[in-house]
Amino acid sequence: MIVPADLVVMHLEEEEGMKRKCLLILGDGMADEPIEALGGLSPLEYASTPNLDTIARNGRMGLLQTVPPGFEPGSDVANLSVLGYDPALYYTGRGPLEAASMGVALAAGDIAYRCNLVTVRDGVMEDFSAGHISSSEGRELFDSLQKELDGVTLYPGISYRNLLVFHHGNGASSTPPHDIVGQPIDSYLPTGADADTLRHCMEVSAEVFADHPVNTKRIEKGYSPATSIWPWSGGKTPTIPSFEERYGRSGGMISAVDLLFGIARIAHMEVIKVPGATGYLDTDYEAKIRYALDALKRLDFVYVHVEAPDEAGHLGSLEEKVKAIERLDEVIGIALAEFDGIIAVLPDHPTPLRLRTHTSDPVPFAVLGKGQDESGSYSEREAEKGSYGLIRGPKLLPLLFAE
Repeated sequence: MIVPADLVVMHLEEEEGMKRKCLLILGDGMADEPIEALGGLSPLEYASTPNLDTIARNGRMGLLQTVPPGFEPGSDVANLSVLGYDPALYYTGRGPLEAASMGVALAAGDIAYRCNLVTVRDGVMEDFSAGHISSSEGRELFDSLQKELDGVTLYPGISYRNLLVFHHGNGASSTPPHDIVGQPIDSYLPTGADADTLRHCMEVSAEVFADHPVNTKRIEKGYSPATSIWPWSGGKTPTIPSFEERYGRSGGMISAVDLLFGIARIAHMEVIKVPGATGYLDTDYEAKIRYALDALKRLDFVYVHVEAPDEAGHLGSLEEKVKAIERLDEVIGIALAEFDGIIAVLPDHPTPLRLRTHTSDPVPFAVLGKGQDESGSYSEREAEKGSYGLIRGPKLLPLLFAE
């Protein structure tokens, strides 16, 4: 759906001077770099994005620094930042955020680690998602593994995204597996106080999974097996002010990823589950927007998170990344046609196809309903010229909510 610019302008004039509701649409990892195969364009510049371009032309653009200096460019850090929670003050690790999403209450001495099911062959990280293993398969593997482990509790999640809770832990560091695809794992294994226990869990998982019926069936079908677990980004539950305390507004979260639901629950936002939202390339884009528009009838702010561009970036698939951007753009047309409030669009971080992982570079954002500059289209290069300039991530929502 493509919305005429005059209709957008009419909506904005009708709402001027009123306290407006806000819809934020985040295409995870959709920012990228110029690519030679695209004639020096980025995927955002190459893709057909008439609705994103309409927002840019009739609104204002800028660059958002979502990852503070010294932090890894993870979706946890970046999305906390976009929601206005400075990671330097509130970030304790990804694990506890996902624990909150899964309803796992952590005791005082517990440390929760994100725990991927991965494929490692000949000491090399081949696949950070074990071929996007199904949730039911992951549950079977975890059930078998839990019987062989003491002192930790495993919680199966969605697909390869799971949780390991270390009771009476002290913390450890390890590299996110999506950052080391194609690399030997030896220098990226856990280090720190909990490292010996975590490495033991990984070794036991390799033994348990080796001849497991789940993997036997996956190999027979030509799928990647889950050869082991990979725990990373552990921490204790953070204490943050609620969204309503912070902004005086009600807020909701739409996603298919435990991490985002965890952030929402800790911030006491409404968690909105959408049928058909998968957190992968096949997600139901339209359903997410329809549910968001319905939620905005009762809420002041809704955050729509779409994971697909990031997944395409991790896969290194130019075709899928362009498709994901174009599919997102198409349903943004629904929002433009049916929602009269403020609309903001942005990624949380870049996921360049060349690297197949995240970077901490600033991301392009566009805001419709807060004035207009000379932006001509939605892209990384246009954002550099936008009238907002470069701002820190936690400054975005105060900017959107300012009357």
